[in-house]
Amino acid sequence: MSYRVRTVDVFTERPLAGNQLAVVLNADGLDAGRMQDFAREMNISETTFVLAPADPAHAARVRIFTPTAELAFAGHPTIGTAWVIWDEGLVPAGAEDLVLEEGIGPVPVRIAAATEPAVLWMTHPQVSFGSVFEDRSALSQALGLAPSDLAEGIPMQVASTGNPFLFVALREPRAVDAAQCDAAALRRAFAGRDAEAVFIFAQAGPGRLYSRMFAPLTLGIWEDPATGSGSGPLGAFAVRYGLAPKAPQVDLVSEQGTRMGRQSFLKIRLAYSAGDLPSLIEVGGSVRPVLSGELADGILD
Repeated sequence: MSYRVRTVDVFTERPLAGNQLAVVLNADGLDAGRMQDFAREMNISETTFVLAPADPAHAARVRIFTPTAELAFAGHPTIGTAWVIWDEGLVPAGAEDLVLEEGIGPVPVRIAAATEPAVLWMTHPQVSFGSVFEDRSALSQALGLAPSDLAEGIPMQVASTGNPFLFVALREPRAVDAAQCDAAALRRAFAGRDAEAVFIFAQAGPGRLYSRMFAPLTLGIWEDPATGSGSGPLGAFAVRYGLAPKAPQVDLVSEQGTRMGRQSFLKIRLAYSAGDLPSLIEVGGSVRPVLSGELADGILD
C-alpha cells in the first residue's frame, strides 16, 4: 500500500524557514513501529500520521513522532497537520475551526483565513507550574553561559500545557544567541531529578521574546526551530514573572530558530480574568507548503 506525504514549514510566512513537518495522510494501516521507523527516516523534529477520528465530529486523530519517540502533544505538528487537512479539503469549505484528537485529548484549532497567508491558532490545555531548578551555576554552565547571563530574580521553573519545559529567562537576546547546549553537562546538572527540555529566552522589545529550545535528553532533539507546545507556557511564564504586563488580553510574539538559520515567529495570545493563571492560551502561526509525494509501495508494509 502507498501513502501520500506532505512536508510543510510551520510558524513562518516564507518557505525554507520555520520548523519542518512531514504529514502522512490516511495512515490507519500503519502500526506504531512503522510510524516510528518513518519518523526516524525523515529525521526532522516531528512527523505526524493522520488517522480516522474516534469522534466523527472531529477532523482527524493524529499521532506525533520525533525520530526517537511518540509525543502526546506538540505545537508545530498540530498547526502544520491542521493546515494540511484544511488545504487538502478534508474539512468543510469555509470551516473556521477544527478539532484534532491527540494523545492529551481533543485539541481545537481555529483558522484565520482572511489573512494571507492564513494564521492557524491552537488552543492549549491549562498551564501548570512545577518545580524550581535551584542550581543556577550548573545550568548556566551546561548552556555555555555565566550565571550573570541569567535574568536576576526570576526562577528557573518547569511549566507545561502538556509537554513540560524548564524555562530560563536570560538578560538579553545576545546571551540567548551565545548559548551552546552541552548534553553531558546537562545530564550532570539534572543528576538526581528528571531531565527536562530547556527553553531559554529574553525580552526583545515590547511584546517580543527571543527564544531557543534544547531537548537532547528528553526528545532526542538537539535544538528545535519552533516549539509551539512550549510557547503557550512561555507566554504564561513571562506574565507570571513580570516580563510581559498582565492584561485581559496579552499578545506576544516569540522569535525562535534564528540562530539555526530557520527563523520562526510564534504568536501567543493569553486571556486573563480572575486568578494568576490565564483562562485561555492560544499559539498561532502560518504554514508554507514545501513538498508533496507518495511513499513507494511496500515501504511501510
